[in-house]
Amino acid sequence: MRNGRAVTESDSRLHDVAIVGFGPVGQTLALLLGRAGHDVIVLERWPSPYDLPRAAHFDHEIGRIFQAAGVGEEVRALTDPVRDDYEWRNAAGETLVRIDWSRNGLSGWPTANFFSQPQLEAVLANAVEGLATVTLRRGCEVVDLEAGDTSVRLTANGAGDVRARYVIGADGANSFVRSTMATSVTDLGFFYDWLVVDVLPHDQAEWSPKNWQLCDPERPTTLVSGGPGRRRWEFMRLPHENAEELNTPEAAWRLLEPWGRTPDNTTIERHTVYTFQARWVDRWREGRLFLAGDAAHQMPPFAGQGMCSGLRDAMNLAWKLGLVLDGRADPALLDTYTSERSEHVQHAIGMSMALGQVICVLDPDAAAARDERMIATGADPRHALPATPPPVLGDGVLQRSADGTRAPDVGHLTPQYEVTHQGRTALLDDLTGGGFTILSDGAAPLAALDTADHDFLSGIGATIVPLYTDDAPAEGYTDESGGYLAHLREHGHVAAVVRPDFYLFGAAVDGAQLKALVVQLRQQLWQPAATAPSLPAPDQPLATFD
Repeated sequence: MRNGRAVTESDSRLHDVAIVGFGPVGQTLALLLGRAGHDVIVLERWPSPYDLPRAAHFDHEIGRIFQAAGVGEEVRALTDPVRDDYEWRNAAGETLVRIDWSRNGLSGWPTANFFSQPQLEAVLANAVEGLATVTLRRGCEVVDLEAGDTSVRLTANGAGDVRARYVIGADGANSFVRSTMATSVTDLGFFYDWLVVDVLPHDQAEWSPKNWQLCDPERPTTLVSGGPGRRRWEFMRLPHENAEELNTPEAAWRLLEPWGRTPDNTTIERHTVYTFQARWVDRWREGRLFLAGDAAHQMPPFAGQGMCSGLRDAMNLAWKLGLVLDGRADPALLDTYTSERSEHVQHAIGMSMALGQVICVLDPDAAAARDERMIATGADPRHALPATPPPVLGDGVLQRSADGTRAPDVGHLTPQYEVTHQGRTALLDDLTGGGFTILSDGAAPLAALDTADHDFLSGIGATIVPLYTDDAPAEGYTDESGGYLAHLREHGHVAAVVRPDFYLFGAAVDGAQLKALVVQLRQQLWQPAATAPSLPAPDQPLATFD
């Protein structure tokens, strides 16, 4: 559609970006790029949206991404936020681990949120269709792609030829765009089959705990919300079971019956056997082609990070591509998409695998030993669960020390707190509009910035946020919770530069270092430190997840 109307003619103009695939990742990319004023065309192979559940969880950071995409309140209205604990229990009902999900997370959104994907996609699609900058074509399968030096030509059934400066493959695990790229895949060989059953209960049963994991070697089982008014069960396939026989209504009802779910009080929306895997594409960019979401990586569901990771891809790529399209950064900046996101997603995959290795235990003796160890920790997740490194971006657009290495503590997600500016109190991004943000302890550190620095920051859409504990001047922001200023002062910093994807670019101990930090950001946008790996030899096979 263009402005809500179907478009069927062959499009001869040169678009800024063509997005292949219109799931949540493609939709979010279209929103972020379209809202920034870029000419975007989306090609989706299916003529109508898929109306059954799939992804069901997003975390606080993803809520902040929806906020940045302009649909935060609409998304809040369709989610079931968790306001209690998430538990793992053994077959005897003993608690193995208890994770507090009752409070908001670092990003100012609930730590965990459950939803029905068709409802989420409807919100995102409606927002996309309201943008004059985005053309959406459903029922148009891309069947050919030719990448040139200055543009890419796509051929799609039902759409003819489409030309764009850049193409993003957000077209799922069987990505056509990926099949045209000379990139390899790292596969960790972690495979499990689970029967996923989404239901609509007819009654108003109380689910306590609402979201939990049964670690029973007889049948590991997940029980979670599927969004408001919905529930999801996930049952691990046992070695003696056939996947085809398990994926039947009869099998689903048989497994639901011990939980009090019958055709009299429940409707099954969807049942499917899903094979969980752990793998990623080794290079996410090839010239003018990019991969995002399932086209670039797949992971087990045990940390609920599959769709979340794809939306982080979208946020990372959108701000970099936007600067390049506007002529405010060198195209080499786009190589940092792979270097930053690949390392970050490997953390999510590793964490998902580590949790799965605890959950998917079928040997009774091994399960008993696991239970004893976890119960002995007092169900404290810091000790009961496997230790994993903190999620941090790989090398890329990040502050450098004097020796050229990345500065310590950069590349981590930064918080979002409520602040007050000119009489309005809201989460930070709602007041700044997103983009680059310069947080400073009052106005004093900002005096070191000269006209050239301010011109540069204005050119990349940065917002300067001088923070005060109270009684902020007209240009200032009151740190309502004290969280920003406390964090800066605890680390001896007077300012921090936050990227549009909410990750820390760098911090400064005084005004002179803040000026140096701004200069370094300008340099990195034009001379990125991370570069893409060399192309594989022509006889290497193309990447495939098949």
